[in-house]
Amino acid sequence: MPKIIARNTFVLLALGFTLSVTDLSAQSRADEPSVGGSSQKTGKTRSYKKARVLQPSTAKKIVKIVEALERQKTVRVPDPLNEGQFIEKEEDDPDFVEARVILTELLNRRDEMKSYDRSVMWNYWGYIYFSAEDYDRAMGAYEKLLNEPEATVPLRTSSLLTLAQLNLVKENWDKGIALILQWMDEVENVTAQSHALLGQAYFQKKDFVRARKSVEEAIRIAEEVEQYRPKENWYVLLAASLYELKEAKVISQLYALEQQVLIYEILVNYYPKKSYFIQLGGTYAQMEREEDYMLVLKAAYEKDFLDKESEYQALAQLLLLNKNPYWAAQVLVAGQNKKITIKDEKTGEEETFPVIKESEKNLKLLGDAWRMAQEIDKAIPVLEKAAKLSKDGDLYVLLGNLYLYEDRMEDSIRAIENALKKSKIKSRSQAQLVLGQAHFELENFDEAKKQFRLAARDENKRIKKTANSWIKYAENEAISCLLYTSPSPRDRG
Repeated sequence: MPKIIARNTFVLLALGFTLSVTDLSAQSRADEPSVGGSSQKTGKTRSYKKARVLQPSTAKKIVKIVEALERQKTVRVPDPLNEGQFIEKEEDDPDFVEARVILTELLNRRDEMKSYDRSVMWNYWGYIYFSAEDYDRAMGAYEKLLNEPEATVPLRTSSLLTLAQLNLVKENWDKGIALILQWMDEVENVTAQSHALLGQAYFQKKDFVRARKSVEEAIRIAEEVEQYRPKENWYVLLAASLYELKEAKVISQLYALEQQVLIYEILVNYYPKKSYFIQLGGTYAQMEREEDYMLVLKAAYEKDFLDKESEYQALAQLLLLNKNPYWAAQVLVAGQNKKITIKDEKTGEEETFPVIKESEKNLKLLGDAWRMAQEIDKAIPVLEKAAKLSKDGDLYVLLGNLYLYEDRMEDSIRAIENALKKSKIKSRSQAQLVLGQAHFELENFDEAKKQFRLAARDENKRIKKTANSWIKYAENEAISCLLYTSPSPRDRG
């Protein structure tokens, strides 16, 4: 509820106030009543032969209304400079009850009042009703003001825009749009804010072509004429309009994506929020600009915006694709360490969980990242956990290879044997080759040959050839070891 009343307001003027209409926000200001010819751009000239002056009896009551609405009270508040101390501060404490009483007196003798006096009265009634969130009566008051022939141009234009906003609050889109357009026709300078308001109304009507045009004009006027940074929600509305136009096939998908990228790039720079980073990244992804997608997600990660498992997974996978396995692993570890609190809707109890759960998928991704980064000592324990969770044996085969690479033959044998116990495995022959090699290195030649012969049964020519080569190699090594360890004839004698 607005409570801001302009200080030092001349008592014969309509009060200015700020109107906030949820997402359909705009500002309207009741200007000083005109005292001469109008400078408004209306297509026709409004002129006044004399200045508008309130009747003395009306003016006295307006003075009291202003005093009531500008009333202040003194309150004790903590002193920001001295802990434990208090200071006295004046705060607005509008007396709406007193203002209503006086306005009711004016209302009861409205037939005796001049048209201009009634227009000022209706303006205050509109403000009072609006402050009480009685929007229907507020609209009625402003409509009555507009019907007064002697209402000044500032009062009229201010009321037009306010009435438009109130109609939009009530979701009277057509009437709201008509009033905004009427207001635009009657004022000298159409503001960026009013074009944005019009765009919001068109969007609610699903007129996305006009919505886009209006918001683009709002942004242009703000930047080029009024010279301030366009508001955040204008860019959001423009992006949404482009999306709807793309879905309706009014514009091409590529054109929409190119325009949305420009919008989200502005948003992440001037209004950095997680949602804009994610939307920009998603747009890059649709355009197959994977490196840009990765950089945006990485920027969001560095700002600690990521809080979903899928977001960490996406970034890690993109880093892997771009040959940054170490960074991918670091991201996944950070996700494991980051905690989120989830509240049970039924019990109200809260429980804390890591963002990245220790699922088979996540552990394998992390293990692969460490492995590709040549951090084998970090990869192995992660893949061990993943293998235990897996229903197939492929992760155990991978572990067997890593252990073989690390000269941990017993561990390699254990891993492959676990793999072969699984009913599902991509290549049992490949696993048998690794098992055979581990036994070979331990000089268990009989067991090694056994595994190689099993592998040689595979229909894959490459595996068969490799297995047969190992069989011959194992046989030769077995003979060599036998000769090397056999006693000499002299020893036998």
